[in-house]
Amino acid sequence: MRVAWGRLHGGPGRLPAVFWYLWAGLLINRAGAFAVLFLSLYLTDARGTSPAAAGAVVGAYGAGGAAGVLLGGVLADRWGRRATLLAAHLAATGLMVGLAFSEQLAVIAVLAASLGVAHSMPGPAFVAAIVDVVPEDRRAYAFNLQFWAFNLGMAVASLLAGMLAEASFVALFLLDAAATLAAALVIAAKVPETLARPVGLPAPDRGRGRPGLATALTDRIFLVFVGLTFLLAVLTMQTSTIMPLAMRADGLRPSAYGLVVALGGALIVLGQLFVPRLIAPYRQAHVLSVATALMALGFGALTLADRLWAYLGAAVVWTAGSMLAAPPNAQINADLAPPGLRGRYQAVFYLTFPAASFVAPALGGVSLQLLGDGHWLVVGALGLTAAVGHLLAGPARERRVATLRAAPERTPDAPVGS
Repeated sequence: MRVAWGRLHGGPGRLPAVFWYLWAGLLINRAGAFAVLFLSLYLTDARGTSPAAAGAVVGAYGAGGAAGVLLGGVLADRWGRRATLLAAHLAATGLMVGLAFSEQLAVIAVLAASLGVAHSMPGPAFVAAIVDVVPEDRRAYAFNLQFWAFNLGMAVASLLAGMLAEASFVALFLLDAAATLAAALVIAAKVPETLARPVGLPAPDRGRGRPGLATALTDRIFLVFVGLTFLLAVLTMQTSTIMPLAMRADGLRPSAYGLVVALGGALIVLGQLFVPRLIAPYRQAHVLSVATALMALGFGALTLADRLWAYLGAAVVWTAGSMLAAPPNAQINADLAPPGLRGRYQAVFYLTFPAASFVAPALGGVSLQLLGDGHWLVVGALGLTAAVGHLLAGPARERRVATLRAAPERTPDAPVGS
């Protein structure tokens, strides 16, 4: 399998063993990630809340994620990648069991916010660990595999969840908890600590005046990239927050929503194999601009959708965009992060996703109520704005990356599993 992947990508066929265990943990986790996909439907159907209240609770999940991703980045640099991953997965397991049996909306909101913290903590640690163990010339290959595993897991989760949601929401939460625990066991058994500290940088928690989170938060070029990624994330989050409500308003069943999400995941599983070679001749900013424009067109097309086939057709368009965007987005993020601050830079980057998880449902629920199908025109306009932004910001990013690569490199300790 590894050799086949290497041929399709036009890159090396081998990666460190630790990467594959991280990859397996991510795949297991995402294959069981049922609950959050259907949280808005669970609240409206099983708990009888309004779309606006459901959006607020799902938004609380996103707000918790905003804190969790920053916490995860700092802990990944201080505790280490492995300890952060284990703590987050075990906490998420317990919170998911609690959600399965909670009935009061206030309790559900608190648990959802806490789950957002636990779910977002592993993101920076996962990526920092991959950068630790994978040589620079193989990282684009590794990030593409990571994205492929994520979406393969999501495709499996969506198909199963669409059927389970019609039978038992409690089963959704308990199976999600079991999958999260299984991922934690893989990490505990097979993933050693990967943190490598470059010579000349003090160990975390030692030395005063070491650059920290503020460095990433004041890096203008990096923050522009993060802002554009946030707009892309707002588009992506429509599938798990607002689209299920729109489909229900059109008279479609939860299984239809599961089919739409599963189609996107299946297309990525099949097509992502060929994306790196397809986009290799082009500048990253141009690829990201085209990709974001496709996503804008796909979601904008939902203005006219009221049948399953229309949702499926639109999903093909926005999925093509997300496939093209994934490798350059991950590579730029890795290239802009100084080695000693990888966890913190990853935390700021990954902050875009929980932030979008808050903004998309909190504002999207109100937008859907007030504008109806016009909501999707607003979403499309945001995507086109991001597409133009990548064209304008691309040259400055390229100059920054070229400067970082030309600078003398410190000699790091050999990463585990290299």
